[in-house]
Amino acid sequence: MNLHKEATLNHLSFPTRNVAETAAFFEKYLGCEIVAVGESCLLKRNGFDIVLDHVTGDVPAWPQNFHFGLELDSLDDVNTLYQEFLEGGVQMETKVFNNTRGSRFFCRAPNGVLIEVNTREDMQKQEQWQKLF
Repeated sequence: MNLHKEATLNHLSFPTRNVAETAAFFEKYLGCEIVAVGESCLLKRNGFDIVLDHVTGDVPAWPQNFHFGLELDSLDDVNTLYQEFLEGGVQMETKVFNNTRGSRFFCRAPNGVLIEVNTREDMQKQEQWQKLF
């Protein structure tokens, strides 16, 4: 079996003290559908699953740069979502900024997971940004 060809990413799982609050964030802002709720919650978006696992006590600390990223089609879409987050009281970590790979911003979901929202619409030519890696 060649996992490089056959395996697909199935889900991400995040711990949270408040499953309902975190699920509402993913539903309202990220277009997820809540499909099962209990002590944990299962959300779906474009065939991908996000599991929110209830934890008691402190949510584990995330490594400093751990995040997941969502890509939008245009800079206008990024700016619109940024404004919606601001108006909704979402914890913003950056303003919209551009680096060689396009424009982006970072924010935090309830209970701390870092999210990057970006577009490649305005990225520099591929030859220029590949040097970063």
